[in-house]
Amino acid sequence: MKVLIVSQREVAELLPMSECMDAMADVFRMLARGEAQLPLRQVLHLPGGKGAFAVMPAVLGGEAQSTALGVKALTVMPGNHGTGYDSHQGAVLLFEGVHGSLQAILDASAVTAIRTAAVSGVATRALAREDAGDLAILGTGVQADTHLEAMIAARPLRRIRAWSRGAEHVRAFASRAAKRHGVEVEPARSAREAVVGADLVCTVTSAREPVLQAGWVGAGAHVNAVGASVATARELDSDTVVRARVFVDRRESALAEAGELVIPRGEGRIGEDHIKGELGEVLLGRRPGRLSPADLTVFKSLGLAVEDVAAARLVHARALARVLGTWVELGGERLPNP
Repeated sequence: MKVLIVSQREVAELLPMSECMDAMADVFRMLARGEAQLPLRQVLHLPGGKGAFAVMPAVLGGEAQSTALGVKALTVMPGNHGTGYDSHQGAVLLFEGVHGSLQAILDASAVTAIRTAAVSGVATRALAREDAGDLAILGTGVQADTHLEAMIAARPLRRIRAWSRGAEHVRAFASRAAKRHGVEVEPARSAREAVVGADLVCTVTSAREPVLQAGWVGAGAHVNAVGASVATARELDSDTVVRARVFVDRRESALAEAGELVIPRGEGRIGEDHIKGELGEVLLGRRPGRLSPADLTVFKSLGLAVEDVAAARLVHARALARVLGTWVELGGERLPNP
C-alpha cells in the first residue's frame, strides 16, 4: 500500500494561512459540537531538562467515510533556538476511517508553525476589537513569522512592533517581514516598549517566567498567549490573567497544562470558572466573547491534536489535487499465504 510523504517545504506551499484559518475555525466548531475525540497529550521529559517528546492523537468526524484519524509525534527542544534546527520536529501521521489505512506522513514542524498561528488568527477575529491594528509580537522565532502572517489576515495592521532578548534576532525578523509581507516592523528595546499602546499582542517566546506584565496592557487589547505549553511555565503574569476575560482552545488541556492558568489557580487568585469559554463555543455563539470595547481578552493556546489532523487532511487533499509529495510503499495490505 502506498503512503504519501509531504515535506516541510511542500506543507508550507499546500497550507496557506487563510485556508488554514478556515480549517481551524471548522475544527473548533466540530470540537465544541462533540464531533472530535482527543486525550490529553502524552509528554515525556528528556534527561537533563533539554526538551520533551510528545505524542498527540485525535479523531475527527463520526461516519467512517468522513472520519480522519491522526497522531503527531514530535520533539520540543528549546535549546535549538539560534541553531539550524527548528524547536519542534517530528511527523504527523494521517489515517482514513474505513480500513484504518495510513494515508500520509507530513512534516510536523511546518504543520505546527502554520496551524498554531492560524488558531491565533481565528481567536483574534473572534475576540479582538474590530478596529484593533497596533500589533506587538514578543519573540522573533518561527512562530513570530507565522503569527505575523496570521495577524495580517485577521486585522488590517497600522503598526507592528517586535521584541526579543537578542537585538539581532529582532533585526532579522524585521528584515524577513519586509521581504515577505512588505510591512515595517519597529524593533523595541524592551517588552514593555513593544506592548504599551498595542491593542493586539502575541507572546511567542520560549520564556518560562512572565514576559508580559499587566500594567503594560491597555484596556481593550487582545492577547494571544502561545509560547508556554507546560504547567510550570508562563508568559503572562497573574495580574494579567486575573484582569482578563480568558478563553482557551480546550478547558481540560488548559486546566492541566497551561501555566498561565495553573499558577494563578495555585495562588488562589482564580478558579476554573475564570475560563469564559472555549474558542469553538465562541464561534458557535454558545459563549459570549468580548462584552465591551474596554475588555482585555486573552486567548491561551496550547495546541491540540485536532488541529494537526485537520491541517493534515487539508494538506493531503491539496497534495493529491496538485500531484505533490512523494509516494512510498509501506505496507498495510494483508500478505498472501505462502
